[in-house]
Amino acid sequence: MTAFFDYPKGAAFGRVVPKNKIYEHAGAGAALKDLFITQVDQIVWKYKLAPETINLAATRSVSEIQIFTISLRRADLDLNVLRAIDRAIPFPLIFELSWSGKRKAVAAFKRPSEADSAKWVVSEYFETNWAEEATTRSPLPIALNLGALYEQMLTALMPAQAAADEDIQARVARMEAIRAKTREVDRIKVRLDRVCRAVTN
Repeated sequence: MTAFFDYPKGAAFGRVVPKNKIYEHAGAGAALKDLFITQVDQIVWKYKLAPETINLAATRSVSEIQIFTISLRRADLDLNVLRAIDRAIPFPLIFELSWSGKRKAVAAFKRPSEADSAKWVVSEYFETNWAEEATTRSPLPIALNLGALYEQMLTALMPAQAAADEDIQARVARMEAIRAKTREVDRIKVRLDRVCRAVTN
């Protein structure tokens, strides 16, 4: 299974999202607006996965899953752009980025806050490598409800296999811990490299 899915035609939404609407709902400042202007060409709310569009029951934390496509002006995208969209849209989101004939899937695990159900908790982002636009899409994973579907769609973006009996929150926490350790190792390598250069010079 790839992280690129063949979404049902009945779930097509196809509405362009004006950037200024994102600015309003995300409380965007000048720096964030500049990122949208320089990095993003167009945002399209492409698909709406909901009980009425794909015949799967909603769960308490996942009533719908939205698929957004973002055409980019260049190959890199500051993740603050995605965070702003996640803040503005009160549903779990899966992003598909497109640039120069290639595409990439990106998403964070998003859930309602236990302290305040009106707010959302958003994890770090998981993403695929760039793939050719013509790459074959997989059928949507088989699931009993939207919550289980969302878990499978996110798992397809994660670099490590799911552990036995590991729920999505535990899996995301493990992925974030691995990233933190990797960053720590990278920082140590940089410091050691500086020390070695200083000693040899």
